[in-house]
Order: sequence, then C-alpha cells, then structure tokens
Amino acid sequence: MKTQIVDINSASELDSFVERHVNGHFLQTSLWGNVKNDWKWFGVICRNDSGEITGTLAVLLRKVSKLPYHMMYAPRGPVCDFDDKETFSALIAAAKEEGKKYNAYTLKIDKDVPIDNKDYESIALAEGFVFKGRTINFEDYQCRCVIRIHLNGRTEDEVFAAFHTDHRRKIRNAIKNNVEIKIHGSEMAQTFFELMKETCERDGFSLRPAEYFARILDCFGDKARLYMAYYEGRPIAGAISVLWGDKVWYFYGASSNSDRKVMPNYLLQWEMIKWSIEENCRIYDFRGVAGVIDENNPLFGLYRFKHRFDGDYVEFMGEMDLTLKPTAAKIVAASQEILKKIR
Repeated sequence: MKTQIVDINSASELDSFVERHVNGHFLQTSLWGNVKNDWKWFGVICRNDSGEITGTLAVLLRKVSKLPYHMMYAPRGPVCDFDDKETFSALIAAAKEEGKKYNAYTLKIDKDVPIDNKDYESIALAEGFVFKGRTINFEDYQCRCVIRIHLNGRTEDEVFAAFHTDHRRKIRNAIKNNVEIKIHGSEMAQTFFELMKETCERDGFSLRPAEYFARILDCFGDKARLYMAYYEGRPIAGAISVLWGDKVWYFYGASSNSDRKVMPNYLLQWEMIKWSIEENCRIYDFRGVAGVIDENNPLFGLYRFKHRFDGDYVEFMGEMDLTLKPTAAKIVAASQEILKKIR
C-alpha cells in the first residue's frame, strides 16, 4: 500500500473516489474543507500495488486555544471498505505522520458504520482507537443515530405509499393550501438564516451565521440545494440538502413560528426525497435523532416526524479517539475543564 497527502487545492481525485464509493460521505471531501474555512485541511489517498485507490481520509485540524497543539478530526472517515484492515491502517498511519507537522495530540473519527459491524470494530481497536460510548441525544460531533430511507430503486408512488397515513395527509394538505416550494442558492442564505434564528430560539439550538449556510451552497454548487416553502408569497420554512454519490442528506431545516398549520415541513421533506429518487440514490438520510427512543425524551417528536416517512432507525458506532500525545491530551483536557468553569 502506498499513501499520498493532498492539499485542499489538489483533491479532485480524492473527491471523485468518495463520490463513487458506497461508503462515501460529503463530509469526507475537500468541498467540506472549504466550508470549514476556520480549520486546516488535508487528505490522504491510499493505493494498492496496481495504483488503484482503495481508500481516502479527509482530515480537519484545529489549534487548541493558547496551547501548541492541534486536534485532528476526520468527520465520517475514512472512506474504504469496512473490512479492509490494510487500507484503514495505511490511512491512519499517514494521518499520524502528517499530524506531526501540526503537533497533533489526537485523531478523532466517527464513521457512519452500523454499531453491530464487528469487523470494523476490531480493526479500529487494533489501531488503538478508544470508543467514546453511547450518548443519549446530540452530544457527539456528528449524529450517532439517524433515520434513513433505503430507496432501493422504488418509484415516487411506491415511496410515497410507504409513508405513514398522517404524513401523506399532511403533504396533501400543504399542496391544497398552495404551499409553494422553490429551489434557491446562496442568494437566499440570509432569508434562511432568519428562519433558522427563529427555529433556534424556539427549540434551544445553537445558531450558525448566514455566511456558513451560504458557503455550503456555494462550495457544493449543484450538489447542494436550499429548498424554501412559501405561503401567500412569504417564506415560512426552508431546508438545505446535499447530494453526494448515492445519497442525499437532509442537512439543516428551519421554520417560522407562524403558518405551521399549512404543513410546510412535510412538503419540504417530500421534495427532497423526490430529488434523491430522481438522482437514483440508494439512501435518503434524515440525519440525527435521539439515541434513546422514549416518549418522555424531549426529542421524541423529532424521531416520530422522521421515522414516519418510512425511515429505518440506524445506530452508528459513534466517536472514537486515537491519542497521539498522552501528556498533551491531559493538558488539553485540564485546560478545557478550566475554561468551562470560567464560562
């Protein structure tokens, strides 16, 4: 196995591989590195003796405030076959070596591999990774539990017929109420931000700036869409989705406190699901839901909303960390604890 380090401006081969591979993810591309412009980025390409790419790894680096260390994070990486120990090991070894340039103290990964995949688990453990363990809701960097529709070549009519009766009714009601869905680019990022601000205040989520949403749409180009729902000419809800390879991900959603009775969010989801069908995708991914399915959980309503689109509940292994500098890791942990108390 041979490995190659690429920078963000020479990663087209890496991006193409991630788009083709069944385990590819848009967070494992240089495009995502451009979105996260407050992080450093590098990629690793692994080839076999014939020169064919067998796996890739996209790594984000962030400096720890006022300390001479960097954290390395590979969201949803690496991209390779789940049972390919040789490629996995080569990618991690190359990342560790490159990390020395940045005085990296840890490497975090959180591949979207099902929790019951013992092959992948044993490969990661053999490399020295330590699993964070199960979390209840959204405590991880990426969602550990998601809802996915496995489309499997079905038509729009077949997919729609599988939705819960109540969801089909609400989609039809939105159409009867003349809710109109339009597709936009970054020119409407500010409008989406205003809806997101209202949503975050209502639901207690942290708010990203408008520029962040604009970068997603600009960096991914025609692979990202901003769907906006209009009622009586006013934008009342919106959603950002990303297409990469054989999957579409519902990434961000926002809605106004007014006019929720016309069910814009149900129609928005249906339009994004239709996009995934048009693109012959294998999976439509709703992304995060609660790690504990219980009606007493405040996030149970989110689970029910996504699950009733005939989605499968999928639990991933979650975060795992490889400590590269144990002493530095202890210093960073102590520093973060002090900052937390100060805040």
